[in-house]
Amino acid sequence: MQLRRVVVTGLGALTPIGNTLNEYWEGLVSGRSGAVPITRFDASKFKTRFACEVKGFDPEQFMDRKEARKMDPFAQFAIVCSDEAIKDSGLDIVRVDPDRIGVIWGSGIGGLKTFQEECFNFAKGDGTPRFNPFFIPKMIADSASGLISIRHGLRGPSYVTVSACASGNNSMIDAFNNIRLGLCDAVVTGGSEAAIYEAGVGGFNALHAMSTRNEDPATASRPYDKDRDGFVLGEGGAAIVLEELDHAVARGARIYCEMIGAGMSSDAYHITAPHPDGIGAELCMKHALEDARVSPIDIDYINTHGTSTPIGDPQEVKAIQRLFGEAAYKLNISSTKSMTGHLLGGAGAVEAIASIMAVHADTVPPTINHYTDDPEIDPGLNFTFNTAEKRTVNASLSNTFGFGGHNTSVIFRKYA
Repeated sequence: MQLRRVVVTGLGALTPIGNTLNEYWEGLVSGRSGAVPITRFDASKFKTRFACEVKGFDPEQFMDRKEARKMDPFAQFAIVCSDEAIKDSGLDIVRVDPDRIGVIWGSGIGGLKTFQEECFNFAKGDGTPRFNPFFIPKMIADSASGLISIRHGLRGPSYVTVSACASGNNSMIDAFNNIRLGLCDAVVTGGSEAAIYEAGVGGFNALHAMSTRNEDPATASRPYDKDRDGFVLGEGGAAIVLEELDHAVARGARIYCEMIGAGMSSDAYHITAPHPDGIGAELCMKHALEDARVSPIDIDYINTHGTSTPIGDPQEVKAIQRLFGEAAYKLNISSTKSMTGHLLGGAGAVEAIASIMAVHADTVPPTINHYTDDPEIDPGLNFTFNTAEKRTVNASLSNTFGFGGHNTSVIFRKYA
């Protein structure tokens, strides 16, 4: 069958370096770090005492106080950035068919704060089961997509993908496929996460996965640097309106770029560690290139998973070098997690926007906090260290990989 073309018509962001799309993009291009000492709780006894928090966010500026109290922060983030993306897209629900507009969201954990609070409250009590009646609706990850569809009256497919840190990309891939197969005219997609709480920080500390550079949080996330010591936890979300090309053109929509391909794979190796040779990472990029019907030389920029972990960074670079060959030395690479931290299930969406804007604005955001070359990583590759670079970006590829060995890649190209 003839697959329909899919374009990007709306963007929204709520991140540790900017609470709107424009603020986020300006933060990326200027190389701003979002890492600060944790304010959500007293972290003084934790191994890691800093994170990339969303700053100055008041949900009551966007929704009724009573409504906000029925949502976990991850769902509040989803509502706010999806509102921005829908407004940015110019979609008028009265003038389109809401039965053919879906909401496919991503979250790796869902309502962690809600779950933690209810457990803490029960443990402090006398054993009598007293739970908030909104406990379950606030906690479950799919509440985000349900709340977005209810808020805007969208009656197409509505659900949440859960694949750890690949969740945001998986949501976009499902949205992409629903549109190009003719099942939807448009989909509001993306991801959000809110895990900067005792359980989130303590859990990742127990895995020895996070940086403990407490004396200098702003430089703690340093992908590809020799002295990296783990990722920095982030929070927030991002939303993307994907739309069928003819549908977008018919209503005169502004088009950022076209989504042309996606790939998925599994490491089949370990529940938390990536395959040391990057086999799964290579496979998903290969599948994305094949799906998009482009060759390695056609890609100008790769937004890597690049978490700043000792094991993860080199394996992704190995995969890029094997798959792209000589073309790997002609493209730009960067990890925007050096600025936003790792948004877990929201990472794919936040980083997809970085990749979309790179194509739209012909600007590659940097990998900040690079001080010392790692002898395990080829210095001949262009990691766009410390400073954004202006160049023509005809096509970008964005990777996200998740615990469990879930690997995803998505590709965006200039619309023509």
